[in-house]
Amino acid sequence: QVHLVESGGGLAQSGGSLRLSCTFSGGTFGHYAIAWFRQAPGKKREFVTHISWTGDFTHYADSVKGRFTISRDNPRNAVYLQMNRLKPEDTGVYYCAANLGYSGTDGEAYEYWGQGTQVTVSS
Repeated sequence: QVHLVESGGGLAQSGGSLRLSCTFSGGTFGHYAIAWFRQAPGKKREFVTHISWTGDFTHYADSVKGRFTISRDNPRNAVYLQMNRLKPEDTGVYYCAANLGYSGTDGEAYEYWGQGTQVTVSS
């Protein structure tokens, strides 16, 4: 069974930064594409960013492009989401997800999910 655990969430001020981590176990991490999704109260879960299994391809939602950066450290079985210039609209529960091969921006394509970590950005 593949397991993912998010950490690093918390409270930040507008314009501040947070760094989220996602640790992976139960499979060959370097073979999995990893994505971040988020869900705010009253809203559907939305795609944030993903990274290919090699780390040579990344894609970002327009809402976070230029502010967020995804990266992975395969020897450490970890993926990171550096979030800069945070806005209140970034508030939500952030989830990492994994799947073998290219899985795109649709959450339904991802097999494995973490429990989520709360990010709150104050005005």
